[in-house]
Amino acid sequence: MSLSGKTAIITGSNSGIGLGVAWELAKAGADVVLNSFTDRDEDHAIAAEMSKETGTKARYIKADMTKAEECRDLIRQAGACDVLVNNAGIQHVAPIDEFPVDKWDAIIAINMNSTFHTMAAALPMMRAAGWGRIVNIASAHGLTASPFKAAYVAAKHGVVGMTKTVALETAQEPITCNAICPGYVLTPLVEAQIPNTMKEYNMSREDVVKNVLLQRQPSKEFATVEQLGGTTIFLCSDAAAQITGTTISVDGGWTAL
Repeated sequence: MSLSGKTAIITGSNSGIGLGVAWELAKAGADVVLNSFTDRDEDHAIAAEMSKETGTKARYIKADMTKAEECRDLIRQAGACDVLVNNAGIQHVAPIDEFPVDKWDAIIAINMNSTFHTMAAALPMMRAAGWGRIVNIASAHGLTASPFKAAYVAAKHGVVGMTKTVALETAQEPITCNAICPGYVLTPLVEAQIPNTMKEYNMSREDVVKNVLLQRQPSKEFATVEQLGGTTIFLCSDAAAQITGTTISVDGGWTAL
C-alpha cells in the first residue's frame, strides 16, 4: 500500500502508539503531521529524523487536545488531511466515588472530545480531496470495561460510537471511519513500569508480563506499535474500502473472553 501524495495527521504522536503508527505511515509514503501539547526541540527533531529516514515530509505541530479550538486548528495548520488518526489519550485510575473531577474532565476532553473536533475539521478537507480515511485508536476498553477506569472506559466507548456515526454519515462517499481497539501494547511507558512491578511483587520479568500486565490478554503477548501501524495502513488500502463503521481488535483475544 502506497500512501504517496497523502497527508496523515496523528494526534498524540511524539511517543508510544501514535509515534509508532506515524512511522509506519511515513514508511508507506505519507507526509506526516506529528502532534502533542509540548513544543520542544526534541519534538521537531523526531519529525526531522522521520523525514530523513523515509524521504517524506514530516512536521510537528503543537496542539493541546483539551482545547476544542486547538484541535480544529491542528487540522487547519496542516493544510491537508487525507488520513486522520486520533490517538491522543491519557489515563487515571480511581473508584468512581473518589474520581477527581479534573481528571474526569481531562480524560473526556483528550480521549473523546478531541476526536469529535478533529473529525469535524478534517471531513471537509477529505470531501474536497475526494478521498479520506479516519482511524480512531480506541481500546479494548471501548468494547468492555474494567473497574476504576470510569472516565477512560466512557471515553473509549464514546469514540467507538462516534466512529459508527461518522461512518454512516460518509457511507456513500469515498471516506471510511473505523476504530482500532488495542489491548496492552508494549510502549516505552509500559516497558518502564516493568522493573518497579517486578520489585513490588517480587516476580521475574516474565511472570510480571504474563501474570500482572497481561492478565486479561489471552495470548500473553503484547501488541506492538508496528502491528497497530500495519493495521492502520490496511484500513487505508483499497482492500478496506468497504470496511467502515467497525472496530478491529488488536488485543491478543482479550475481547473474545
